[in-house]
Amino acid sequence: MISPEIKAHIKNIKNNSLLYDEKNFDARTDAIDFLEFHILDQIEALRSVEPDQNKLTELQHQANKLKSQLEEIDNELFQKLQKEIRQKKYSGRGFDAMVRKHVNFENCSGDEEGYDNLDIFINRLLSVEGMPEQSRPLEREMVFYQKTPAKIVFDLIRDAGFTKDDVLFDIGSGLGQVVMLVNLLAGIRTLGVEFDPAFCRYSEKCVSMLSLKNVDFINADARETDYSLGTVFFMYTPFRGKMLQDVLEILRKESLKREIRIISYGPCTPEVTAQDWLHSVYGNNVKITRHAEFISAPHQKGMR
Repeated sequence: MISPEIKAHIKNIKNNSLLYDEKNFDARTDAIDFLEFHILDQIEALRSVEPDQNKLTELQHQANKLKSQLEEIDNELFQKLQKEIRQKKYSGRGFDAMVRKHVNFENCSGDEEGYDNLDIFINRLLSVEGMPEQSRPLEREMVFYQKTPAKIVFDLIRDAGFTKDDVLFDIGSGLGQVVMLVNLLAGIRTLGVEFDPAFCRYSEKCVSMLSLKNVDFINADARETDYSLGTVFFMYTPFRGKMLQDVLEILRKESLKREIRIISYGPCTPEVTAQDWLHSVYGNNVKITRHAEFISAPHQKGMR
């Protein structure tokens, strides 16, 4: 017998007028997930025991149609927002306010691991279709690409106190979202250093789609990159071992010319903490689930 709960769930989602308001992205995302991973999965599981397959097919049709309607609202929303970004409608606090209008996150503290609706929103907003596959074999100490959670980027923007003269390098920039987000939120020049040429091309395509300025990508080995423009360097554990130490040594030499900051996230943070030429802005007990910030010792101007 078909569960009356399935019919009730479909009816409740269909009659929830809030889901059809484009600004309610959070609720709509949750509803789409519920339809896909609960309702439709449950219907499929009933295929082997339900004698009335026609009724089951009709419920499946209703659920898929409803899911498509909600997804189309999102498609139109992101097309509109991307157009407004191209028109320079959002920057700095305006971009932050726009995101918060659609996604409910009171403080992006980064205290919990994993990805959430904010990541789904940012992925849709800053990406183009046709996600690339890795096109270049990684060296032994290079770490397989994993996207930085968006809440970490909002968190570091809140804490870092960027000035208009700052230039941020994302070392191991992957598909470029940190580079684009920092540019949109802080209004500073940003550069991504990425080993894989397909990832670099994809990042450039996303930047072009949004008509972003002062955003560039360098397809190069991080050990062979010119960092002379940089004042802030972000790393989400792009590599480990000797390669990480080699890049930190390159940055140490840069710090002899000017004050620099390193913002790290993930397992590389303890190794960055251990560098005697860096001072931790937040102390030495930084959680691995949030970012850490370091300032080069020779030019330190006090802790913030």
